[in-house]
Amino acid sequence: MNGPGIQLTLAPELRLFAPPSRRTDRVPTATDGASSIGHVVESTGVPLTEVGRLLVDGREVPVSYVPQAGQSVEVFGISRPQHITGAPLRFLLDVHLGTLARRLRLLGVDAAYENEDIGDPALATRSAAEQRVLLSRDRGLLRRREIFAGAYVYSDNPDEQLRDVLSRFAPVLAPWTRCTACNGPLQGADKDSVGERLERGTHRSYDVFAQCTDCERVYWRGAHHARLERIVSEAVAEFGGVATP
Repeated sequence: MNGPGIQLTLAPELRLFAPPSRRTDRVPTATDGASSIGHVVESTGVPLTEVGRLLVDGREVPVSYVPQAGQSVEVFGISRPQHITGAPLRFLLDVHLGTLARRLRLLGVDAAYENEDIGDPALATRSAAEQRVLLSRDRGLLRRREIFAGAYVYSDNPDEQLRDVLSRFAPVLAPWTRCTACNGPLQGADKDSVGERLERGTHRSYDVFAQCTDCERVYWRGAHHARLERIVSEAVAEFGGVATP
């Protein structure tokens, strides 16, 4: 871009997206005199999924606003919790977020997940078709116009990723009600009905089971239950929900 200059200020939490030269207050930024403020912000590297209020000379404007020479633009981050309108809150995660997907499902949050790299166009199309919030660490994917809604996952640590998503969207938690393998609903199952799916030691040692109504996977309080219980109890204590399986 070249043309009339504006003064652009990114919120501190958004500066990680920008090159180092644009991470300070009031950065002189050239425009072409016709591009929207949304386009100008994206040109700095910031996905619009992460942008909240936009102020031009102290006045709030939409992303379609065309800035004029000499104006001062302030770009704020998303306010939390972020409310998604137009559809029930549910998610779609890309191939790199499998652990996060399983943890969301463990908490009863509807989280579809692609365990193969189906490509950005297909992910964006699914987000739109199923009205799911697309979670990704791929900034380019989040810039695709066809997605229903999106959010950048800021950390590569699964514990931090989970806290980030729960604090940003405040989904209703219903632990132990969703299959961590396929996202389907769980229902209680008696030992006789699932007995043929169990190893002999499991059949002998456990009496309480649940089964996915979609993929028919069977669950019980096995060796990993204590670790899963920690994840659930910490999330419920901080974000609310019902912890009893």
